[in-house]
Amino acid sequence: MNKLKTKVRVVLFGPPGSGKGTFSSQIKKILPEIPHISTGDIFRENLKNETPLGLKAKEFMDKGELVPDEVTIDMVADRLGKEDVKEHGFILDGFPRTLNQTEALTQITDVDLLLLLDVNRDIITKRILGRYSCKSCGEIFNKYTLPPKVEGICDKCGAEIKFEQRSDDNEETLKNRLDAYEKNAKPIIKYYKKKKLLRKVNAENTLKLTENDIIKILEL
Repeated sequence: MNKLKTKVRVVLFGPPGSGKGTFSSQIKKILPEIPHISTGDIFRENLKNETPLGLKAKEFMDKGELVPDEVTIDMVADRLGKEDVKEHGFILDGFPRTLNQTEALTQITDVDLLLLLDVNRDIITKRILGRYSCKSCGEIFNKYTLPPKVEGICDKCGAEIKFEQRSDDNEETLKNRLDAYEKNAKPIIKYYKKKKLLRKVNAENTLKLTENDIIKILEL
């Protein structure tokens, strides 16, 4: 283990439901110091602390408009400039989403690898349309892939639970999200492939990947 690189800069890339959060936690078991940076967390942090960038983003959000690329890019650049990133690298999740953001990221920092989490649509559909959680403790279940051990009872706290889809988890919304992802993903994948920084990961069940598998994927 002491021969492993301690600084790795990776982008996790894949469609909604591809398991980026799960895979990042597996990487962190091997490299516990590496910060997992998601754009959702960056936004929440800036909004909560009312930073200048957070206030700027809020102006657009309050009007129901999309936050412009330049604001998102500035937030990511600010986070990637922190000391923990300089020392340990990063796992970047949720950025870039457009070619413009991809080119901006190249200006901000070097990237060692873009890991493309590859999962077919049928599996993603089951993952997203089957998910639900315990209202008492927040434990997550899946109707198709991760049901509770006893039907209707939460494994963690013992409360009664029932399958209820989130309002935005329906087939039409999911299809639109996946179509939008694929459209935006093509030029990004092409960009990193050209730079020879693209690595495809079979993400149908990343929990089966061993520590050695992940070390090999990351070229540690």
